[in-house]
Amino acid sequence: MAESTSENSQDTENDKEDLYKGYEHDYDRTERLFKDLDRNNDGKIDADELASGLKRLRVRHSKGQLKKIMSLGDQSKDGYLSFDEFLKYMSDHERKLWLVFKSIDIDDNGLISITELKKAFKKMNLDVTDSEVHYLLKCMDTDGSLKIDWNEWREYHLLNPSGHSMHDIMQFWRHSSYIDIGEDFTIPDEFTVEEKVTGMWWRQLVAGACAGVVSRTFTAPLDRLKVLLQVKATGRNNLGVFSGMRKLVGEGGVRSLWRGNGANVIKIAPESAVKFFAYEKAKKLFMTHDGQIEPWQRLIAGSLAGIASQSSIYPMEVLKTRLALARTGQYNGLLHATKVILKKEGIRSFYRGLVPSLIGIIPYAGIDLAVYETVKQRWLNYHKNESADPGVLVLLACGTISSTCGQLASYPLALIRTKLQAQTGVGRHETVRVLVSNIWQADGLRGLYRGIIPNFMKVIPAVSISYVVYEKLRTSLGVAPKH
Repeated sequence: MAESTSENSQDTENDKEDLYKGYEHDYDRTERLFKDLDRNNDGKIDADELASGLKRLRVRHSKGQLKKIMSLGDQSKDGYLSFDEFLKYMSDHERKLWLVFKSIDIDDNGLISITELKKAFKKMNLDVTDSEVHYLLKCMDTDGSLKIDWNEWREYHLLNPSGHSMHDIMQFWRHSSYIDIGEDFTIPDEFTVEEKVTGMWWRQLVAGACAGVVSRTFTAPLDRLKVLLQVKATGRNNLGVFSGMRKLVGEGGVRSLWRGNGANVIKIAPESAVKFFAYEKAKKLFMTHDGQIEPWQRLIAGSLAGIASQSSIYPMEVLKTRLALARTGQYNGLLHATKVILKKEGIRSFYRGLVPSLIGIIPYAGIDLAVYETVKQRWLNYHKNESADPGVLVLLACGTISSTCGQLASYPLALIRTKLQAQTGVGRHETVRVLVSNIWQADGLRGLYRGIIPNFMKVIPAVSISYVVYEKLRTSLGVAPKH
């Protein structure tokens, strides 16, 4: 019996040797990296040095990842990483990365192909599209060979404390997020299988909704100014940004600049929830048996989700517009406005402008998505010899540019929608055709873009505030950032 146990132990050791065959830790490289991170040359690395070093080396990371590196490496628990501790951490981490690399390299030729990468994700039941796999390979493929060798794999995951499974790798790479800038036509976030199973998706939705509340509240004055210019400004009443703002403050004081923001904030949670669930259902209409979905199919699914969410919360849109245009004292709040409009105009008034609103979803979502991917890809192609990670600022810039282009395409429909929402009373109302004709005769093409300046003015602060609040809340709720 003892002899049998000894043989099994020997077999295990032989298996380990086979697994690590070909692996060799580069001591000199680790020493150079340690010296680079140790900026004050005191022979140890603290959390601040590690954070600034990763930023300098353009390595994607989060506070949670920094803490994990420090906790795993700091064996003495003194708050620092000595060289010996750093060496042990890097050696252990590289060995784990090597095992993942070898498990994907099915033909054992030292290179990972696109086919092997796809098979690895499929084996883990991870919902990853062809375009995502191609992009991930491009991120790691620094020599343009369309295959990943061990050095490329190690470099990409070297200072990511995870990366020990295909799931960790996909989580580290994906950078999608739910950023709410107050527009109605955004394509919702996508969540991994594990996020749906563990319940992380609802935390991300909560973080996104709260970020939207803060962002929309901050930019509410510009939103109300936009509505005023869309409805009130014509060739005969040539209100501008400054004159419009003076009119609002003069009529109801500074506090009135936030009139209608309550309705705008209340609709965020149901809108996000409906959009998410509708998107999940719509994607299943296009998915192949192995879970693949093309970009154009995702666009259609996003548009269908936008239609579902817009239809479900549209009465809140009408209320927001009515409150934004209301005189001081006309309504005593959201509930009072609802009762007055329902009593005087009927339930149909809560759906005025819905058709142009739904029509506007497709051009906005299509152009927004296409421009975002194009601008991001141009940046990646231009920096192909540097880093495959665009970084937060670049992604925010891409989002700002794409959102601006999407607004330019769909804004006339948004303006018509607002004018229809603003029509009061019962009986015959102006149709879309009549409204467009009147606007064109009074102001020409310019009239269809009334109010777009304050709309553009709010994009950058809205995106920035939303992003910061979103990331802070994600961290607080225990959701690892997707960068």
